[in-house]
Amino acid sequence: MAEIRSTMDMVMERAARMAAEAEEASTDETSANEGMRLAAAYLNSDGTNLLEQLKSKAPEEQMAVRGGMAQTLLRNIVLPRDEQISEQSLRSLTGLQELSGNSSDIATLCSELKQILEQYGQHREQVKQQFDESILNQLKMQLQQQGLAVDDEMALNPTMHPQYQEEWARSSAELNNQYNDALDQRKELIGQRFGI
Repeated sequence: MAEIRSTMDMVMERAARMAAEAEEASTDETSANEGMRLAAAYLNSDGTNLLEQLKSKAPEEQMAVRGGMAQTLLRNIVLPRDEQISEQSLRSLTGLQELSGNSSDIATLCSELKQILEQYGQHREQVKQQFDESILNQLKMQLQQQGLAVDDEMALNPTMHPQYQEEWARSSAELNNQYNDALDQRKELIGQRFGI
């Protein structure tokens, strides 16, 4: 009977330890969620200063809040859908620098991220032009092989080619993957600096 009791005591002690660890993790998670909420408000241009918001938190919460802020800011750095870099990506870069206390290594990584975003828009436009020209040349050759004259090149529309959408989607996906890999590498380094 004594053996059973001691096993029961061990189980109860372990359960108490697990409950304490869960409570500590829950507090960190709550603080991280608060940081995410504050960063989202910052991205929505509510005029908040992330560093001031962070300093207003209790010292034991600050690391988790800061991590949550950094996570949200990093998630919002994405490839632009058109030639313009999204305002949210730029604001996220500014927020990360602010949150780091203008640390030189974070500033360097943010500068690299901005450069990647700028290059992406230019590179995507160049690839699209080359792709359109290639399809246009294919259309001209097909018409010439059929014995038809190509008098008005403006009348030829490369987007009308049967495989245009499929091939452009593939080329675009390859380009996106290259740039996303470069973004992810820098974002991971920044995340490591923030301890996330």
